[in-house]
Parts: sequence; C-alpha cells; structure tokens
Amino acid sequence: MAKSWQISRRRMLQGIGATIALPVLEAMGKPFNAAMAGKSPVRTAFFYMPNGVHPDHWNPTSYGKDFELTRQLMPLAKLKGDVSILKNLMNKHSIFKGADGHYAKSASLLTCGQIRQTIGDNIFSGGVSIDQIMAQKHGSETLFPSLEYGLDRITTGVDINVGFTRLYGSSISWKNAQQPMTKEIDPKLAFDRLFKSFVPGANVKDDPWKKSILDTVLEDANSLKRNLGRSDQDKLSEYLESIRSVEKRILSEDQREKFSSKITADIKKELTRVNQNIEEYQEVYSGVDITEKTRLMLDIMVLAFWSDASRVSSFMFGNSVSNRSFSFLDGVKGNHHSLSHHMNRPELMEEYLRISAWHVEQYAYFLQRLKDIKEGDNTLLDNSMAVFTSDLRDGNRHSPRDLPIIIGGHGGGKLKQGQNLNFKEETPLANLYLTMLQSQNYDMKQFGDSTNTLSPLMS
Repeated sequence: MAKSWQISRRRMLQGIGATIALPVLEAMGKPFNAAMAGKSPVRTAFFYMPNGVHPDHWNPTSYGKDFELTRQLMPLAKLKGDVSILKNLMNKHSIFKGADGHYAKSASLLTCGQIRQTIGDNIFSGGVSIDQIMAQKHGSETLFPSLEYGLDRITTGVDINVGFTRLYGSSISWKNAQQPMTKEIDPKLAFDRLFKSFVPGANVKDDPWKKSILDTVLEDANSLKRNLGRSDQDKLSEYLESIRSVEKRILSEDQREKFSSKITADIKKELTRVNQNIEEYQEVYSGVDITEKTRLMLDIMVLAFWSDASRVSSFMFGNSVSNRSFSFLDGVKGNHHSLSHHMNRPELMEEYLRISAWHVEQYAYFLQRLKDIKEGDNTLLDNSMAVFTSDLRDGNRHSPRDLPIIIGGHGGGKLKQGQNLNFKEETPLANLYLTMLQSQNYDMKQFGDSTNTLSPLMS
C-alpha cells in the first residue's frame, strides 16, 4: 500500500542538502601533492553563457592574425594575442528529433553526446564532460579535482514547452552521464571552503577538515529514511555511503601542511584582499547588478589556479534559458532570454549585443587576472586554457551551428593564439576538446563525435 506521507524537495534540501554540499565532498576526495617540480601545470577553465549572441556582430571578417575585433569582442582588445576566435564549430549531437529549445544543447555542451529526452530523473547527458576527464587524470595532485561555479541555483521542474527536465539546464559538468556536478553560487562559501583557514589572521571557529559531515546529519537522515519507500531508502543509503567513502579519504594534517607551504606571501596578500571583499559584499547593496559578484567568483577561480588548489574549473554565467534582467547595463531594459528572441528587431538586437559584450568583458577580466600573475618566466595565462562559449549561436533561432567560441591562454606553450580561425562548416565541437586533450598529452584518439584535431590551433 502506498504511503500517504510525503517529503517536499524543500525539506530534503533544508534537512540534508544544505548541510552536505556535494561540491565540497567531491573536492575533499583526492589527496594533494605539494611537490610541483619542473614545468608548471596547465590549468583549464570552461565558461558558459546562455542564450547565444548577436549573430551578425560576433565573428571578425578577416581571418588569420590580421583581424579586427567586433563590438561584442572588444573587451578582449588588450588580450588579442592571447585568444583565438573559432568559427563554424557545432555540437552535432544536440540536434535530434524533439531537441528543440535549449536543454539538449546546454547539457551536452562539454560531453558532445546525445542526451536523453526526459521529464523525470532518468537523466543522461551523453557521457562524461571534458572537464571531468581532466579532473580524473590530475585530481589526485591537487586539493580539489575540479571546481564548478555559477550564478544561478539549480532549476527543477519540467519545461512543458519542449518536454525536458530543467535539470539539464543547470549543469555543463558531468561526472558521468547520470550525475551532474553540483555548482557553488555563493562567493563566500566558495572562498571559505578553499582558503578560509589560510587567510592571515582569520578566526576559523569550525575546522571543516576535522568535522564529520555525516555525524551532524545522520540522526535526521535515519529519521527521514524510515518514512521513505524502499526505492528511496536505497537511493539515500547509496548517497550517504558515497559521502562516507569520500570522508575516509579527507586530507591528513601532513597533506594540509604541504599545501600550506605553497601559500606564498603574494598569495596571502591576495587572499586577504579577496576575503575582505567577500566579507563586505552583500547582494542587497548591488541591486540587480551582478558584476561584482561575478568577479568575486572569478577571483576565487584565479586564486585556485594560482595556489594549485585545483587545475580544472567551470563557470556558468546563468542556467540555460536564463532570463536574468540586465537593466543595470546602459541601454538595456529587458531580460536576457526574452531579448534573445529578438525577432530581428534592431532595438532588441542592440540590447542583446550589449548583454553578450558584458559576458565577454567578465571573461576578459578573468584572462587579464591570469596574465598579471607571474609564474616563473611566464604568466599564469601562459599556463592555462580557458574556453568561452554558448550552446547557441542565435537564441532567436535556437541554432547550435557556428557556435560563438573563444579559447584563451597558451596551454603551456602548446596553443597558437592571436588568430581568427575559419573551419569547415559543421566541424564538430568535440574537435576542439580533442585538441585540448592531445595538447596536454592525454592518450585519447577521440572525444565524443570528434573527427580530428584543430591543427591551426596547435603550436
């Protein structure tokens, strides 16, 4: 007989999810190797912008190294030699019967596989995302195998217009085809989990490294479990057991000391600055302007790369179909998703353009921060790869062809930058990811539906 007792998602999150933060546990799961001998490691970041770009004012008209940046790309003016613009790449598996809209395109952006159309929890992203492949290889060498950040909380429910669960629009990073990586959207929590105990003079009351997460919730979890059906009990047991297995591998004091030895005087100075900004930052004072919050998150990503706390990160400027208001920008009155359906009206397309230019500006901020940090004879940007893209070319047509793609950083000298590259129409997006993997000596002949590498991009 079916039970009449039910638990709401809100209660579940308040009772367990708010206390057990999956990104933290995943991050604690690997030991840190403090010895970073010889050549500096390469860091990799993926930036996702929802809703596409103004299609007529994105790509420069001249190819090769002699090109002029368009209005949407002008924030990259000082970084022109550190980036390349890629034309005619597409995610082929995002096109299939019933795949209208955004979700089939965003969920598979980093997997390049075909997702399962579903309105339930039987999600399938098409495979492991490229960032998690990188995290699997080098995660044991850092405190955190990967970092997943964003601005919007997870969206649930079903988009009845296209028949997809909204969960597909909340993550671009997938540990496996059924398990998205949960992103952190609070800059204070993101900073504290990484660096709070290393900030000079910080008063850390609760040491997250010594406290058992499960001990604080086990009683509530067991009470909850008694009211669940057999299937949900099994799922909850599996969930808690997976967390316990991670806790067994939490860093030792010796490993923490090794990591602490890498926090140089310059890093401590920057930690103090960012921590102060976060302490003073309150969203209510920023109104609808999310520039400062965005840059706080980007500063934390930079710090993570600089200190070698992690070498892989992803950042979502918004969930798929995000309708965030950008009225804080001059000349913009509308919301993002609404403006992406501009119907070719010039006044709406102008607002649409200004929004995408703002996103490129934040990406440029991140690249410049990396470029300003010296690492031996090079810079942190020299030893990084950072992809910026959207899952759509033009939100008005939901077109995944000729995606707007920028790749910045020199990949440890393996990437040839300062180019506007025009590839054959419908070149697989997966070719870019295979290029990145092979440039870093991954023993992979194929990724997703890749057919080859992008040779003009490789040094």
